[in-house]
Amino acid sequence: MSVAQERPSRHPVDAAPPLPQLILGGIQHVAAMYAGVVAPPLVIGAAVGLSPGQLALLISAALFTAGLATLLQTLGFWRFGARLPLVNGVTFAAVAPILSIAAQHRDGNALGVVYGATLVGGVFVVFAAPFFSKLTRFFPPVVTGTVITLIGISLLPVAVQWIAAQHKSAKPSGLLLAGITLVAVLVFTRFLTGFWSRIALLLGLVAGTAAAWPMGQVDTSTLKQAPVFGIVTPFHFGTPSFDIAAIVSMLIVMLVIMAESTADLLALGEIVDRPTTSRVLADGLRADGLSTAVGTIFGGFACTAFAQNIGLVSLTRMVSRYVVAASGVVLVLLGVFPVTGGIVALVPQPVLGGAGLVLFGSVAVSGVRTLAKASFEHPINVAIVAASLGVGLIPIAMPDFYSGFPAALQVVLNSGISAGCVTAVVLNLVLRPRLIERSTVQELSSVS
Repeated sequence: MSVAQERPSRHPVDAAPPLPQLILGGIQHVAAMYAGVVAPPLVIGAAVGLSPGQLALLISAALFTAGLATLLQTLGFWRFGARLPLVNGVTFAAVAPILSIAAQHRDGNALGVVYGATLVGGVFVVFAAPFFSKLTRFFPPVVTGTVITLIGISLLPVAVQWIAAQHKSAKPSGLLLAGITLVAVLVFTRFLTGFWSRIALLLGLVAGTAAAWPMGQVDTSTLKQAPVFGIVTPFHFGTPSFDIAAIVSMLIVMLVIMAESTADLLALGEIVDRPTTSRVLADGLRADGLSTAVGTIFGGFACTAFAQNIGLVSLTRMVSRYVVAASGVVLVLLGVFPVTGGIVALVPQPVLGGAGLVLFGSVAVSGVRTLAKASFEHPINVAIVAASLGVGLIPIAMPDFYSGFPAALQVVLNSGISAGCVTAVVLNLVLRPRLIERSTVQELSSVS
């Protein structure tokens, strides 16, 4: 037997592509998540009354910390990092509680209290990760498939809002740009081969932006106003201050974030054909916690996986974690050199929306693929999926549905992913006749 035959083949996740593919693949991931990572600091900064200059620094801090978190998740350090193609960034799940905390401390060090609570929340996740990771046995295909499908469905309204450019209704120009981008992505995916087909989304964004330019839909003011270099000094926005009520609120949020990260990690493991074990899940959650805690030093907020990038991995089949690590480097550069972020910001929202329809839809398709591994001959499985999807779609169909509920419950219920995940796990535990049907036992053991 030859030496090549004796060596185990390297998993595609651990294989680094050539440098040009690495760079272009990394830029494509950043293009897919840029709007998502800058939106939370925009909302939070405006709510606490930051000046335009300070707001720009807060956005740079979010990009910088997202880059560090992504590098930690993809490359790993000791028991921190899932070592999967996982993009991390500021989560929108923490925005509402942060705004509530800031409103209660408007006359004081509002951001300092937010950072104090976030710091404690990050440390909590680091220590809770090994215990939370044991929950993988409660995520057989009937559960993970439901949650992955909900992730994709939950993201689709974001794409629609991008097409409408955050207005109540879409403009004809926005629909045209979204349509051009969507068709371009589909055409590039169909007719290009090899690496070029894998960056079809990036090429579609370029085509859509090129079409938007003569229409006057490309805003270059951000690029003109952005400073060439700028970095946030430690505790620039306030020294962490610790308030019990704020900490309790943030701990609840962190539990929700851990549940969503668990679903994302399980989904990514299915997509790249490397099942997420309890150890990988614990390492990934630890990285979330450490990134969140360290991020508070530089002005960042709670970090978690970006589901849209999981969809991109599914769509392009570029499963190398080094491609996503390259996106982490790009994010760090965007945070240190704001002018480069202005280039990414040139892409109009309707163009992002057109690409997002394919991108986010591919996540839902991955969920359907996972559900195919579960047996639907038993009506209980059908009932679990149907009820969980129904519950998960409530906040998507009517965002204010739970507005009359206590704030702590709203944190969970207002996230279709969290609500659907909890429903699927509970129904699976209560309704499925495990230990009676051999197929069900095998299904559970396969993900334990």
